[in-house]
Parts: sequence; C-alpha cells; structure tokens
Amino acid sequence: MHEKIKHYQTLAIKQAAQLKDVRVVGMLLFVVIVLLVSWSGVKAIEANYTLQRQISVLQQQNAVKKLANENLKLQNDYFNTPQYLELAARQDFGLAAPGETVLIVPRATAIAHTIELPQDKEPGDAAKVKKPAYQRNFQAWVDFFMHRSQE
Repeated sequence: MHEKIKHYQTLAIKQAAQLKDVRVVGMLLFVVIVLLVSWSGVKAIEANYTLQRQISVLQQQNAVKKLANENLKLQNDYFNTPQYLELAARQDFGLAAPGETVLIVPRATAIAHTIELPQDKEPGDAAKVKKPAYQRNFQAWVDFFMHRSQE
C-alpha cells in the first residue's frame, strides 16, 4: 500500500513538472484560445440566424400590409365609381333613375309571399356531400388516425 502511495506521489510530481514546461503551457493556452474563438463564432452565427428570422418575419408583415393597402385603394376606387354611387343612392335614400318608379312593399307582405327552402334533416350529411372528393378523403384519413368513429 505504501508503494502505491509513493507511485502516485512520484506521478503527481512528474505531472507538476510538466506543467512548468513552456511547451505544455503553450499547448494549454492554445487550446483555451481555440475554444474561446469557436465559442465566439458559434454565438455570432446564432445571432445572425436570429436576426435573419426577425428580418424575414418583418418582410412578411410588410408584404401583408402592402396587400391590405392595395385592397383599400381598390375599395376606394370602387366607392368613387358611378355604379356604386347609384347603388348607394338607391339603397340608402330610396332614389331611382329617371323614368323608374319606386315601390315600397310592407315587410309583412313580402314575408308572406316567400317560400321555405328545404332543410336537410342532418346537417353533417349535407356537409359531407357538398365537400369535394379530396376533402372527404383527407377528412377520412384524419378520422382514421384520430380514432374517430364514422357514423
């Protein structure tokens, strides 16, 4: 046991002597510098990636706002057309074009002469029939994977 302790002591002394060697210290310093430069590079790449993501999101938001502005311009152009002005005058003020007569029908009379449209008994069946085939197929797969019963 005493020999093992002496062996470890001599080993420790040799390692301590190696740390005093300029080559070992230089190698350790080099490794530390390489690690610091690598870490700095990784942080710079991460920062660039985050900034690029933010730029992309802002560009998409900008494009959406431009489309909304274009839609508002088109809507304003429509509001300035003679067709819209005529329609608004008829609807809001009850005006008519020259030579036309405006008839005002009481609501009760108008409702009395309407017909009832047939209603589906089960609204789920109507939705399935009205969907295109690819939507019904997709919904069937979703139902299958979600373990929904098809009743």
